[in-house]
This record gives sequence, C-alpha cells and structure tokens, in this order.
Amino acid sequence: MGWVTEHAPLWEDLNGCIQCGLCLPVCPTFRLTGQETASPRGRLTAMSAVALGMPVDDRFAGMMGLCLQCRACETACPSFVPFGRAMEGARAEVAAQAPGAGRRVRRLVTTRLLRSRRALRFLTLLAGAARRTGMHRLAPRTIRASITGLRPPPRRPRPELARPAAGRARGRAALLTGCVMDVWFPEVHEAAADLLARAGYEVIVPPDQTCCGALAAHDGWADEARRMAAVNREAFREADLVVADAAGCGAHLKEYGHWTEGGEELAAKTADITEVVAEAIADGRLPRLPEGGREAAVQDPCHLRHAQRIVDQPRAVLAAAGLRPVEIDPGGQCCGAAGLYSALEPEMSAMLGRAKADQVRVSGADTVASANPGCEIQLRTFLGREARVAHPVELYREALAEAGFEDVRVDLL
Repeated sequence: MGWVTEHAPLWEDLNGCIQCGLCLPVCPTFRLTGQETASPRGRLTAMSAVALGMPVDDRFAGMMGLCLQCRACETACPSFVPFGRAMEGARAEVAAQAPGAGRRVRRLVTTRLLRSRRALRFLTLLAGAARRTGMHRLAPRTIRASITGLRPPPRRPRPELARPAAGRARGRAALLTGCVMDVWFPEVHEAAADLLARAGYEVIVPPDQTCCGALAAHDGWADEARRMAAVNREAFREADLVVADAAGCGAHLKEYGHWTEGGEELAAKTADITEVVAEAIADGRLPRLPEGGREAAVQDPCHLRHAQRIVDQPRAVLAAAGLRPVEIDPGGQCCGAAGLYSALEPEMSAMLGRAKADQVRVSGADTVASANPGCEIQLRTFLGREARVAHPVELYREALAEAGFEDVRVDLL
C-alpha cells in the first residue's frame, strides 16, 4: 500500500543510509535485543520497503514503536541521515494507517491533555495523594513507575516568571513554559527566569504560547504538532531569544522550520537554558563559585546531547556552581524515559532505567544533574532516595543562594 500522508519519510532521507552499521553500537534497542529489526538501519530498510509498496502492518508498527527516538544514531552516522525526522514521518503513517483504541487515547494525551494546565494539575494532585497513601501500588505497572518518580506537588502557586533585566538589557528572552514543565517543575522555571534576568535579559512569558508539540510529533500526530508550532510561531514573534529549560522542547523548537511555515525564524533564536547561562558565566555576567568538593553526576538527555549537540554547557554550569561534574556514560545512552515510552514499552524502558541508575551508583555521587523532565522522573524512579536529581540551572541557582546571593536579580548587581 505504501505511504498515504504528506508527512511520510522522504526518499532522499531513507536513501542516505549506506548500511555501514556504525549506528548499531550506539542504538539502545539493538544493544539490548541484538536484532537487526531493532536497529536504525533495520528500521530505515523497513521504511524503504513501505515506500516501495509494502503495507504498514502490525510488524512495521512494532518496529517503529520500539524505537526510543533518542537519535544517538544521528551522532554516529557518517551520512548524516536525519533519522529523527524519518521516524516521525513513519509514525505519522502508522497513526494514519493503523488506528486503534490505544492510539486514540495516546492522541488525546499528547494533543489535548498536555495542553491543559488545569487537567495536569488535577492529575498531579491525584498522583501525589496516591503516592502518600500507597494507593499508587494498585495502578497499572505502566504508570506506577512514573507516579513514583514525580516530584512532590508544589505547596505554593508558581510565582510570576516575568523579570526586568538586571543592568543593561541585552534583549527580550521569552521563556517556554511548556506543559509538564510548568506544572511538575516550576522550580526550574524560577531558576531559569532569575538567571536570565541577571544575565541581562528582560524575561517575558507570552500568555498565548502552547505545548511545543514534541510528544505529539514523536507519537505520529503530525497535523496537531504543526498546529501547535504555528501557535508558538506567533506567540514568540516579538522575542529576541526563545529559551527552553527542557531538552526535548528545545530540540523540537529548533526544528520548527520543518513544522510550520516561517518556523525557521523561531528555530534560529531558540536556545537551551544551559547554553544561555554557560555563555553568561563565560563572559562574566554570572559568577563562578570556587569548587566546594561536592560532586554531581551528569546525565545527558538524548535531545540535548544527540539532537542539539549540547555537551559542554551543562558541565560548565555545574562547575560554576562549585560542583565537580562526574561522567557516568561518555556515550550518553538513553535512560529509557523517551516521552511516553516508559508507559508504552515498560520492560525495555525499565532495563535502560536500571542501567542508568547503576551508572550513578558506581559514580558514588549523591546528586545527579539532568536537563530534561522525563529523564529526571526516570532517574528518580530507579534511584529512589539514593541520590537527588535536579536541573543544572536549579543547582547553580541554589549554590548562588548558599554563597550569599539570596536574590540573583538584585544581590549580584
């Protein structure tokens, strides 16, 4: 039957694979299964077969569904095959050609639920109550782990994030509040806003912004992802800089040229918060604290390391906080969170989560720095109380406060 939607993988993308196999050692699912069908080149071969007329059947859907979309293969690929873009197109075809009750529920979650702060807050309160009473143990295994790994719900409303620039203004920085970040990780937003202001940016939070659309795109709901991208394109039009403090969101924003007409402009002015803070530290707009002897294990989110190719900046932020960054995985293998993956592929996700937790244990660090919400939840799930997990800018802001800079917007002037 072949492809049926306009979102299908491009033939030139699929044809770029030279079958060299350099992607195999870095692919988490191939390493765990040893199966060619669970490798990037195997999946690209399957996509090419569909492009030539093979049907999008359950086997094809299973091959695509097992992929974490970590994009480690892109880092290793000598032909620069845009595997992430091809996978999003393949999943759009699966969504169009193999619908079902389960997929309809996933569509509701990624395109509607995540855009509703009220619904997310309600579910967060339920999850917190279930965890306090132990009722979460009765939940299906596919969501039990995620409830365990959530941060405790905030006890106070999120403060206003808009900030005036400290000193000479460098421009207007718009903060993407996103979906789960806004409800589950408000402390990270606060840290990001404070540091941006001290770095010389007027911080604005456009009220008409929406979810970045990454999870919808990754799950195959391309039309909805395009609509979200168009909304954000307009919402952030007046900003000089668009800042994301979730690695997955930043990676998706930087690829808006693929998702909406005129999206290249927004993509070009998007930065991850660790990029902006590290630059401000390097040129003296934010301070560098002396090393205090504490260590922080560094977990590289896939969409920071492999999609955005950001590696040094989180480490620079931690070092400026007086922490000694500890490497746990030079190759940056996926932790197994991958958006909805922990619920859809719980066994594969758990194997990767346990492996990542073991890497932290071997390091001996009692603090882990991770710049993505899904990774943080996954790490907390498998580490429990053995180590604290936090965003690099959150740790940096706390270090400034401990050093006497209680309000970085004022005291650092």
